Amino acid sequence: VQLQASGGGLVNAGGSLRLSCAASGFASDDYAIAWFRQAPGKEREGVACITRGDGKAYYDDSVQGRFTISRDNAKNTVYLQMISLESEDTAVYYCATDRGRCSLWARTYTYWGQGTQVTVSS
Repeated sequence: VQLQASGGGLVNAGGSLRLSCAASGFASDDYAIAWFRQAPGKEREGVACITRGDGKAYYDDSVQGRFTISRDNAKNTVYLQMISLESEDTAVYYCATDRGRCSLWARTYTYWGQGTQVTVSS
């Protein structure tokens, strides 16, 4: 099981980015996949997850309405579309997966990608 996160970058406040999490070694729709982020000096926090099978999405309150998690089974990839970005969204973003249920709690997940930096300038 491997995850490869990409798509981060520098964007102005109010801008948009789309992160990708390419999965290999397993079928992404058989696993719950989540996005987490960690800002300097802060704990890692869950922002969104998508369930295995039916692909139901869950979001942290801080990103509800601005971030959208989705999955392309043909590409075995999960996306995080981010709009109306704020300086508080600046962090390293990680994708994670496990066969368990969807959760925004980091300890739920066994497999992690390497992270991609998102920087929002105000």
